[in-house]
Amino acid sequence: MRASGDEYGSRSGGQPLDKVIIVPRSGSSLCISSRWNSMQIAVIGAGDCSPEEYTAAQDVGYLIAANHETIICGGMGGVMEAACKGAKEQDGRTVGILPDMGDGNPYLDVRVRTAMGYSRNVVLVQSADAVIAIGGKYGTLSEIAIALKLKKPVFGYKTWDIEGVFKCTTPEEAVLMAVRAARLSPSYRSPPAGPEFP
Repeated sequence: MRASGDEYGSRSGGQPLDKVIIVPRSGSSLCISSRWNSMQIAVIGAGDCSPEEYTAAQDVGYLIAANHETIICGGMGGVMEAACKGAKEQDGRTVGILPDMGDGNPYLDVRVRTAMGYSRNVVLVQSADAVIAIGGKYGTLSEIAIALKLKKPVFGYKTWDIEGVFKCTTPEEAVLMAVRAARLSPSYRSPPAGPEFP
């Protein structure tokens, strides 16, 4: 039996989604909180993706940044690059957990060079408060499996249809649910370390 996602405020019910941005990149801005939150939302997907997946990932990155959350990804091309590119349109923060010692995509603020290959998928998912999967191949499948094993919420848009992944019909819905899930996590309710960001 697949979970409904209601606990994360999906379109079929749940609690109100206070201060969650749902306006696409082409829309107008809404009022959001005035500080950066401490959540890291992982965006996972193939390094070689379709144009539709690239656009969806760019929208997801834009909306995550509009909600003042940090994007964490594998740091390479395709879905990962698109999400970071979208986030930079909102001056968002991006973190790449790289599989090698390279620089990754040009939209990264922080590069964690692991030289761990696909093993870095564990580090990536463990660092996330929620996960959004867009398309993807076997590397994405491994990240989904790790997230589910670690009991991290996974929201999928045109990705693997497996038990435990909340199926979303739009990139906006995926962000709505992931931001809500991240804000319900214990780490969000803890005071952030250091000064608040303006």
